[in-house]
Parts: sequence; structure tokens; C-alpha cells
Amino acid sequence: MATDTRGGDIESFGTVNKTVGAVFNYVLLAATLFGIVVLGALLVYVANDAIRPLTADPGWHLTFLLTLVLPTLGVGAYLYRRDTDALRFGAMTVGMTVVTLMFAGGVGMIFVDILSPFAFLAYAVALALPFALVLALQRRARRIPFLSRVGATTLAFYVSLFGLPGPVGAVAGLPTIVPGVPALVQSLPTIPLGWMSLTATLGLGVAALVGVYAARVRDPRAGLFAGAGALAAIGASGAIGPAVGVTPVPAVVLASIAGVPMVAYAAGTVAAQPRHRIGLLVPAVVIGGALVGEVAVGALGFAGPQSWVDWQFLTSAHSRNAIDAGLYPAIGGSILLMVTVALLSFPLGVGAAVYLEEYAPDNRLTRIIDVNISNLAGVPSVVYGLLGLGVFVTYLGRSTGTVLIGGATLALLILPIVIISSREAIRSVPNEMRQASYGMGATKWQTVRRVVLPRAFPGILTGTILALGRAIGETAPLIMIGAPSVLFSLPTGFTSKVSAMPLQVFAWSSLFASEDFYTKAVPAGVVVLVSVLLAMNSIAIVLRNKYQSEQ
Repeated sequence: MATDTRGGDIESFGTVNKTVGAVFNYVLLAATLFGIVVLGALLVYVANDAIRPLTADPGWHLTFLLTLVLPTLGVGAYLYRRDTDALRFGAMTVGMTVVTLMFAGGVGMIFVDILSPFAFLAYAVALALPFALVLALQRRARRIPFLSRVGATTLAFYVSLFGLPGPVGAVAGLPTIVPGVPALVQSLPTIPLGWMSLTATLGLGVAALVGVYAARVRDPRAGLFAGAGALAAIGASGAIGPAVGVTPVPAVVLASIAGVPMVAYAAGTVAAQPRHRIGLLVPAVVIGGALVGEVAVGALGFAGPQSWVDWQFLTSAHSRNAIDAGLYPAIGGSILLMVTVALLSFPLGVGAAVYLEEYAPDNRLTRIIDVNISNLAGVPSVVYGLLGLGVFVTYLGRSTGTVLIGGATLALLILPIVIISSREAIRSVPNEMRQASYGMGATKWQTVRRVVLPRAFPGILTGTILALGRAIGETAPLIMIGAPSVLFSLPTGFTSKVSAMPLQVFAWSSLFASEDFYTKAVPAGVVVLVSVLLAMNSIAIVLRNKYQSEQ
């Protein structure tokens, strides 16, 4: 073994030289810092064009410096010296509040302009009925053969959603004998208000999750009270919202997606770790400082930045005038595309990963499939656009540029990524856990369902979210399938024409290229798109850190 501090010879390793290693380390550090600085400079340049902070009055900057920036820095420095875990908890609360507010805006857009809350209630009921049948069959799993349970489950979901004979009978020209549950519910003479329907579906689901979370932190009784309180708060938001200038449906969405989950997270963390309650100073100072600053600049008459990313930009459609141009239809289109991509890629990708890791034999065919999946992950996106055009449009005869075709094409794009990331997550589950499950008499399927998948799920979800982050920024596949670059209205279904945020930005920079669009609409669109990407990636980072801390 070499003992010299600068160099020496070790068999099979050659010359050991710490100087070379140190130089290599600093070169890597310099390359990393260079990339970060260049990317940061580019983002700052674009954000400056979009937000234009220097157009604000000096008094505006001074006011928010005194009410928001300095108090936040002071509290942060105090917590950093006293309890870094509390500081991390406070910063996490602020970050998750911002992210959940962004997602609440997207969900609110769906229920306000795309899908009515009552239709959502009808489909929720249609899914709940066969799900209850599945639970009943599961309790009698030992008495009913597996194939019989699968057949009964499939038939129950089909009849509940589509009726009899459903789409299969429609292809054969048969009349409807038994309508589906959604059609029956929507045909009722008296229907609940939109916010009531949303409370009974989205609000009930969020309240159930809050109850489960509280039960894990404290006890089942606390979970019951927490769930009931969450449901009451969500329902009350629909009634109280108009009093503060928010219509009932968006108020319920905000309470369900942002308000109640964040309060539950903060309360649960404080209950489990009381010493972290001081970390709540961070969100209190940030939110309070922002509100005080806003009131102060309004009272003093200081003008804020003349930003292009404003409410008008986020809620307006395209215009030939850059000042009046907006991104609203493109935002809605991106949301529907991501829903479609997730519904198609997640079950297929995870299913393929489970089969390849847990069931597939180690033979030549499996190795060929492995190599091809790895190669497909590096294929340029335009090739997937051509594939979508050839398969879905030319061969299957579907309309170009629809939500379904665009989502299916983007799902093909990220499917290899989902498979690879899911396989890595499944592979990371220790083999000893599988052997312990087998030793207790569990079957292969029981081991996969109860041991492997729960352990690998955080990694699977993280990889899927990162893959969706790539899909939401793609332009070439959508161009190849004929998606319109500009739309003036939101898509209303999976067969509607759809645009997306990157397509809209591409149109502004090419079809409507002018100085106004380059300096106003394009930077604003890029900032919105990057903000959505950062929000999605932040969720993946939180899940990864939570998973690592539990190991």
C-alpha cells in the first residue's frame, strides 16, 4: 500500500497522485459553477425583460425592503443560529404554499372553464360504485377465483362509466339499454351548486387525506376530528369566498389544494416535533411582510413594476398586439396534455418496469428489450412527433392536433424515461425484504404489491414527475402532429384542438416576430413556463428528500 502523500504505485491502479485528483476536483467544480452562473444569468436576463423590476418607484423598493426583505433575512439568520431544522421547516412551508397556489390556479381553471363541478361529481360517483364492489370482492378473495374477480371488476367499471351496451354496442349500431352512472346523475332534475359538488368530491378527498395524515401523527380520533374540520373548512370557503371577492368554485379549489393541506402540514409537523414551531415565524414574516408592504405602497402611492406577467397576461388569449397578448388557452392546453400524458404513461411505464424487474426471465429477448428502452430514451423528440403522426393520425385516422393525440405522442416520448426511473426505484428495494416476504408465505404478487411497490413508490413518483417536466416543455412533437400554435379558446374535451405554452411562445417568436413580442410577450411566456417547470421539479425534490430521510 502506498504511503507517500504525493504519489506511489499500487498494483492494478497505476500511479496514485493526489495533486492530479485535486486538480480534477477543482476543474469539475469550476465547470459546475460556470454552468450555474451562465444559466442563472440567462434566467435573470429573461426575468428582467418580463417583470421589469427597475420600472417601480424607488419608494416601492424601499417599502418592501423594510417590510419583507430585512425582516425575512433577520428571522432566517436567527433561526439559522438557533435551530436549522426549524428554519428548514419554515422555508418548506413558504415554498409549498407558493407551489400549491400555482397548482390551485391550474385546477381552478379546469373547474371554471373546462369541466363543470357537477360533471366531475357524476364521474366520481361512477367510479366510487365499482370501487366499492372491488373492496367487497377483495374481502372474499379466497372464495372467488382471481380471473372471476378481474372480470367482475372490469365489467363493473365499464357498466358504471358507459352503461350497456356502451361504446362497444355503439360501434355495432346497438341502442343504449342501460345508461351509465354519469348520464343518470347529470339527468337529475335538481342539481347541487358547483361549489357544493366540488366540496363533495375534491373537498371530501382532501379531507380524507388530512384525516389519514393526522391519524398517523397522533391517533385515529385526532384523524377523525382533523378530517371533519378540513371538510368543514373547505365547505365554508365556498360560502365565505364571495364576501372577500372570490367566487365559490375557485374558493373551494384554493381551500382544497392550498389552504387546508398547508395548515394540516404545519399543524402535523408542530404536533410531531414541537420544537419546530418557531419555524412558523418564516411564513408569518413573509406573508405578513408582503401584506403590510402592499398596503403601505398603496397608501403612499408608490407604483410597482410594470410587469408583463400580470393578471391580464395570465387570463387573456392571444392577440396580434403584444401588449394585449395572453397565455390563458395555452396554459389550459398544457394542463390537459399533462393529465393525458400522466394517465397514459404512468400505468404503462410502471407496469412495464414491474414486469421487467420482477417477472421477466433473464434471456436474450429481455436483454434486447433493455437495450432498446435505453436507446429510446435518447431519441430526439421530433422523431416521436413523426411516430405520433404516422400511428395516430395516418394509420388510425384520428384528427390532428387534439388533446388525446398530443397527450399520446408525449406519453410515448417520456415512456422510456418512466420505465427506466421506475426500474431503478424497484431495483433499489433490498432483496432481503423480498426474501422475508417469501419466508412468511407470501406469493410473488403479494410481495410485489405489499412490499416492493410501497417501498419503491416515492422513487417512481419522482421519476414520473421529472419526466412530465420534460413533456410540458416539448414543442417539436406537437408541431409534427398538427397542433395549432395559436388558439383563442380553451379545449373542452380530449377530442378538442389544443395548443400549449411552448407552442404559443414559439408562435410569438416566429409567426408574430417583432420587437414588441420579443421584449414583452416572449419573456413573459418563458417566465411562466419556467415557473411551472420549477414547481413540478420542486415536488420531485421534496419527495426524494422525504424518501431519503425515511431510509
